[in-house]
Amino acid sequence: MMLHFYKYQGAGNDFILVDNRESAVNHRDEKLLSYLCNRRFGIGADGIMFLQNHAEYDFEMVYYNADGKPSSMCGNGGRCIVAFAKFLGVIETETEFMAVDGPHYAKISAAGDWVSLQMIDVEQVSKDADAYVLNTGSPHYVILANDVKGKDVYTEGYAIRNNDTYRAEGINVNFVEAKGRGYFVRTFERGVEDETYACGTGVTAVALAMAKHNNQTGNLTTPIQVLGGELNIRFNYDGNKFTDVFLEGPALQVFKGEIEC
Repeated sequence: MMLHFYKYQGAGNDFILVDNRESAVNHRDEKLLSYLCNRRFGIGADGIMFLQNHAEYDFEMVYYNADGKPSSMCGNGGRCIVAFAKFLGVIETETEFMAVDGPHYAKISAAGDWVSLQMIDVEQVSKDADAYVLNTGSPHYVILANDVKGKDVYTEGYAIRNNDTYRAEGINVNFVEAKGRGYFVRTFERGVEDETYACGTGVTAVALAMAKHNNQTGNLTTPIQVLGGELNIRFNYDGNKFTDVFLEGPALQVFKGEIEC
């Protein structure tokens, strides 16, 4: 089978996008998906997404991690598939689509390269020693650290993700350092099992956790720098629940191609 694909990136978080509205691709082959995401033997990506028809929404986002396994919500992936939907003519400037964690609203710039994606509301934020643990569509561990730029994110993130508490289900590990009005963040992602250049649900988790940490409430905006660029998170926090949570940033088509598989 010849697979036609598009490559997108959002702040360095890169994805393979496939238009599967005609259901031509059976995407339940874990070995195949892992091969396609492999950076040495396949196309190379942090994950792969299939845009499919949905009876009640503009489209459905079906996402798999680089290991070929089904994933929880991917924020940057969500932004990239919105840009892909605009490119395909499925949407114009606004959309409601279905993802693994439920429906999402998003708005995209006229140029099609900047996406504001609404994330799920968050109420439960727990502590694990000095770290915050919360789910923003995917589970996240958020820890303040010094010299995040020089940190061995792979070794330390891998150890936390695979400790007795998190080994079975896995968790994404975010190391955070205050920077200007916002934060610098590096993330070890489960499923990729390595550091990525950006993690959308991760920077969202960081913004919410830091608001709780600093006892901030009201309508808040948090700029976050990642290895792949700049992202922005805005939300409302009433001291109990985070609502109107939006992840904002670039989503760009890099190239397109076809591969025999």
